[in-house]
Amino acid sequence: MSIRDKLMSATKDAMKAREAARLSALRMMSAAITDKDIAARGEGGAVPVADGDLMGLFGKMIKQRQDAAKVYVQGGRQELADKELAEVAVIEEFLPGQLDAGQVEAAIAAAVAEVGASSIKDMGRVMAALKGKFAGQMDFGAAGALIKARLG
Repeated sequence: MSIRDKLMSATKDAMKAREAARLSALRMMSAAITDKDIAARGEGGAVPVADGDLMGLFGKMIKQRQDAAKVYVQGGRQELADKELAEVAVIEEFLPGQLDAGQVEAAIAAAVAEVGASSIKDMGRVMAALKGKFAGQMDFGAAGALIKARLG
């Protein structure tokens, strides 16, 4: 079942259950997918956008909401932070599980070997290879530090 089908089914279920907050998050995700399709059409890319690209989109959406939640907590607006974190939970339902530390190390080693990276100058190529394969499955900020340690 594709991500779009899962999203449509989850939206219908949320409507039937009258879960307003969940429905709002699901509709936001649908709108982001539509925007991505429109942007791809303008760039001459494949429409509809592949599920792999949607994983990257959902990962970016999660990062945005986590950052917003931090800002809300710092500003003393816990109720808004809770709303953002609830949206993160809904988005995460559509992503594959996060890789553990050992899997991240193995993925980095494989990406370094794949692109033939030998110095820190090759970090961008390694990150691109990882993002292509593991979008939504790893924290690329933490992975960047591990790549620097390996190549530096």
